[in-house]
Amino acid sequence: MRAVITATLEQPQKAITLMILGMLILPGMDAIAKWLSSSISTGQVVCYRFLLQALFLLPFFWSVRGRIPLTDIPLHVARGALMIVGTFAFFTALKYLPIADAIAIFFVEPLILTLLATLFLGEKIGWRRLLAIIVGFAGALIVIRPNFEVFGWPALLPLVAAAAFSVYLILTRRLSQRETPIRMQFFSGLFGGLIATLALGFGDRIGWPLFATVAPTQFEWFLLFALALISTVGHLLVVHAFQRAPAGLLAPFQYTEIIGATLLGVLFFGDFPDALTWLGVGIIVSSGLYVFHRERAISARSESVT
Repeated sequence: MRAVITATLEQPQKAITLMILGMLILPGMDAIAKWLSSSISTGQVVCYRFLLQALFLLPFFWSVRGRIPLTDIPLHVARGALMIVGTFAFFTALKYLPIADAIAIFFVEPLILTLLATLFLGEKIGWRRLLAIIVGFAGALIVIRPNFEVFGWPALLPLVAAAAFSVYLILTRRLSQRETPIRMQFFSGLFGGLIATLALGFGDRIGWPLFATVAPTQFEWFLLFALALISTVGHLLVVHAFQRAPAGLLAPFQYTEIIGATLLGVLFFGDFPDALTWLGVGIIVSSGLYVFHRERAISARSESVT
């Protein structure tokens, strides 16, 4: 029997915890993608990432299988396509940019998400929470710095990824009202993998380097499996979070991703952030903590009234 969890505001603290955990482990996927970029094309890495996700989730999907409403199929396909676009754009950016810089540029996404949630999901955001989001976005701008003159067009790719991922999360929020995280992630992996396979075959045929195919070594296969596993677990955490709280509440906590990205950049690529980066990170984290504090205060007042 299919268990559908109705999105509610009853567990905001648990949702925020799940969101933070997901954001802290997902940079591991980015670090592996950057490491592989010197030997395997972005298109091939993206293709394996989604196909392996579907493979990992197949046994769990089989255990919760049930009727799939025909009206939901386009949404599942759209989520897979958006993840392909966003992942391909971001992994290509990682080939050129430091991880922390790429994620810092990507951090326009929570602002886009908040606006989309207000426009299309009807979610209301109080002025204090909105102010905290704006402050967090200002912190991200401090981290970004002028990258366009240094890196050229790849610096624009995280913006493409941010737009695609924002719409993906809006669709995730809509589907989460009646669908389980396992099924949603299985379908995004399945449809994303199918789309990526077609793109990889076409790109390799016309000789586009970003879609060239090679035979991975044993160690590269290990890294590809690790990348797909981290991605699968991380995005499952995000989907679970979005089932328990509105998009506007969770948006600021995506900023915590920069913590893991900064550490991995230092450890594996020698990209040590400067003082402005640390200042921006401090502002970003502080804004997220304030939103968490504000939500707890509102929840406490509601419980005291009842």
